[in-house]
Amino acid sequence: MPRASKAQERSLPGQTLVVDNGGYTIKAAFAQDTANEDACKIIPNCVARDRGKRVWVGSQLERCTDFGEIAFRRPIEKGFVVNWEAEKAIWDDSFINKGAALQASANAPAALQANCDQMIFEEYEFASYSRCVGSSLNAYNDIPRLFGDSQPHENSAIRPAECLFVIDSGFSHTTTTPLLFGKPIQQAVRRLEVGGKLLTNDLKHLVSVRHYNMTDETYLMNEIKEAVCFVSSDFKRNLDRTWKGSSAKQKAPNEGEEDVVIDYVLPDYNDRKAGHIRAHDPSRSAKLRKLGAMGGGAEVSEEYMTLGNERFTAPELLFNPMDIGLRQLGVPEMVMQSMSAVPTGLWPAMLANILVVGGNARMQGFMPRFPVKSTCLGGVRLAQDRATLRSLQVTKQEYQEHGSGWLGRVFSNSVAR
Repeated sequence: MPRASKAQERSLPGQTLVVDNGGYTIKAAFAQDTANEDACKIIPNCVARDRGKRVWVGSQLERCTDFGEIAFRRPIEKGFVVNWEAEKAIWDDSFINKGAALQASANAPAALQANCDQMIFEEYEFASYSRCVGSSLNAYNDIPRLFGDSQPHENSAIRPAECLFVIDSGFSHTTTTPLLFGKPIQQAVRRLEVGGKLLTNDLKHLVSVRHYNMTDETYLMNEIKEAVCFVSSDFKRNLDRTWKGSSAKQKAPNEGEEDVVIDYVLPDYNDRKAGHIRAHDPSRSAKLRKLGAMGGGAEVSEEYMTLGNERFTAPELLFNPMDIGLRQLGVPEMVMQSMSAVPTGLWPAMLANILVVGGNARMQGFMPRFPVKSTCLGGVRLAQDRATLRSLQVTKQEYQEHGSGWLGRVFSNSVAR
């Protein structure tokens, strides 16, 4: 009888867990017959301590009602897991031992990759797993549907897109990754050290200087960023519209154009009132300021701050990082630099298939013509194709036989099996 291939010898467990281990949240899902957004569970990837000294781990944070001065400890820094003690506490609260497909950042140091392999096989004793660059899972999404093709593709096999250019702007950083048949073209991968964390810190600095001291209110400032910030299509004009000097320089809004200046009412954690946006009312602002100056603070039932150019100057760092002295290219220039490292014959296909993912891409004005989807969803679709998954995964027996260095070469496609 002919000898079975190694891919056939590697058996898959009954369930496959897909984990997008992001710096801000973990997106996790079990592979199912149908892949949809509801299948991905979102878990805060942090350990937090509130001002009452209570500790919240991972998904426990959803039960917290007082986020005032809450302190966070995150196991991921700059896209890499550097604190496995905290990460293990979060995973222990969330996962069970099954086969796993885990996403990681591109070009991670070998020592950090080895730590991940040890945690998966030795600490959690998973039966098998596959570690891959997060952007590569997007190639297994339903790409025709994402780009507007409404024709059903249920009967087609789950295969990676032939050419896909992924822009991933997440919590820790922003990357551009050209993919060829689901594999990253390594020499063309580019990384910008600007992500959601830096944008939140920049907004926190601006608000602390101009309004209230928000140094210890990271959670609140992140909520405000997600609620009010947008990417400006005309940066200079919006700056002129929020000018507080002479009215001669201030630009009036065009017909149908929304006002940039808004009021954000701060939350009241004692009464469990959430923060919210309201239209800016100059007369109301003057009245409340006057009441405060006259000692009538008891009549002021809420605290708020008026936000103008803060709404779009923080997101602008994605396109002009030199505004804070960061000597890196913005996203448009990074895309062109990444594309220049791709063979010219692939340019038309890459430019015709640009996919934007990540939390920052959900901000109003950030390339709205491109769909924003979840990396986790692509991983779930990949896990549905048992034959493809079997060729990518590594078993615990192979790990024990060959070691972590061999795993790194397998996952980077340097070793054929």
